[in-house]
Amino acid sequence: MADAVPAPIVFVISGISMYVGAALAVWLFDVATPAGVAWLRCLGAALILLAWRRPGRRAWRGRALALAGTFGVVTAGMNVLFYEAIARLPLGTAVAIEFAGPVVVAALGSRGVRDYVALLGVTVGVVLIADVQWEGSPSGVLFALGAATAWAGYIVLGRRVALAGNGVDSLAVGFTVATVVLSPLLLGTTAVWGEPDLLAFAVGVGLLSTVVPYVLDQVVLRRVGQARFALLLALLPVTAGVIGFVVLGQVPTLGEAFGILAVVVGVALRSNTSGEERAG
Repeated sequence: MADAVPAPIVFVISGISMYVGAALAVWLFDVATPAGVAWLRCLGAALILLAWRRPGRRAWRGRALALAGTFGVVTAGMNVLFYEAIARLPLGTAVAIEFAGPVVVAALGSRGVRDYVALLGVTVGVVLIADVQWEGSPSGVLFALGAATAWAGYIVLGRRVALAGNGVDSLAVGFTVATVVLSPLLLGTTAVWGEPDLLAFAVGVGLLSTVVPYVLDQVVLRRVGQARFALLLALLPVTAGVIGFVVLGQVPTLGEAFGILAVVVGVALRSNTSGEERAG
């Protein structure tokens, strides 16, 4: 059913779920480290996906396990690095730096002038929407750059997982592996385990910020090349801005409005190009 929905619409739905999950995660930052919250998010996603899919033995062996495990660790690591970045940098700055990952993937998959114009449009748009403030710690910049690198890896590995034809099972296996590999981060979550409501929030963050958006990503990655997918990621900050306007009454500034327009135009330009499947 989701395969019949246009890819930009799927991204908007994904973005809504992701940002609602991010709002829940705020409740956990006061009682757990940023990396610990990211680990709880991974744990919650693994539990939900395992209960839903129950991958068979083949998913836990050989190349299938290696691909899924690598994908899971890279994805969870991306979230850990980003959470650590926003603990040290203004959110907009961290978002703009992290978007360098998709930009590189999109650039490598571009074929002509129109593609590069589209890439320039979404890049400028994200920077304007993010309201970049160049302040904060050097370590925060390093964490954000690490998150950007991991995001590029997520796109490339996610495409391979999607084309393998067992995307959701691989997500279940991958996040289980990542939960185990990153288990030392459990030390930053000790205050959560005695509070059932906080544990419920952690599961909710895993569902809304990981399970729903990443499952939808698999739908899109099967249909489009990774270059176009990377550009479509620019719709996430646009979605956040629209939600802020509709739900919270936060009127965008002139710069943010231009940023939203630039992203929409850039995505439309790239969406109308031909031969996108070659980018994967």
